[in-house]
Amino acid sequence: MFQFYAYQVDGQTAHFDEVEMRHCINVLRNRPGDQIQFTDGLGHQYTGTIQSATKKGFLANVVSKVATTKHPPVHIHIGIAPTKNIDRYEWFLEKATELGISEITPLICANSERKNLRPERLGKVLLSAMKQSFSCYLPKLNAVASVPDFLSNADNLPGADRFIAHCRSEDIPHLLRNSSLGNDVVLMIGPEGDFSVEEINKAEENGFLSVSLGRSRLRTETAGLAAVHIINLKNS
Repeated sequence: MFQFYAYQVDGQTAHFDEVEMRHCINVLRNRPGDQIQFTDGLGHQYTGTIQSATKKGFLANVVSKVATTKHPPVHIHIGIAPTKNIDRYEWFLEKATELGISEITPLICANSERKNLRPERLGKVLLSAMKQSFSCYLPKLNAVASVPDFLSNADNLPGADRFIAHCRSEDIPHLLRNSSLGNDVVLMIGPEGDFSVEEINKAEENGFLSVSLGRSRLRTETAGLAAVHIINLKNS
């Protein structure tokens, strides 16, 4: 069984783009009248029948709509530095989507090794991971942000627990013991060279608590995935 993504659901009509058309119509050989399953990426799962197709996309009639339960039930926003090897960053995006991340901001730090990204490519990775895992929630991918900009926008999620994970000190608490059950989370993950002392101090001045993700020194993408899993465990 396959799940498709409708970029717009207008009443009883679902709209699909050229990429979904090629997969659904050209590859899988579905035809008008055939039944498909799809999502809008906003938490709804649909059953529909194909109405018509062109080279630019296809339409489907909505037969049924079900609101799915978000897992985890909290909003997880991670600001995470892009890795030097972009494949590792895409791996993080894929696996974090499977686990239930809500929002990602590529974070440019003092020690960042990569500052240029292809957002269209990263968006495709998120979309593919959502469909393959049969999730109905497409994570939000924000524009690249500097640490000061990220901190200034942290108020966009009021009431959330705020953390910055780093290895500059061994005398900091673990994320699992300091995140609150049922609270949304904003968390910062730095590059391989870690956050600078100045960045950590600035984050703490803005209400972020320094936390550890365990005794091992983790790669950036591993740290990001560990954080999502820890918050999942807290709210399972």
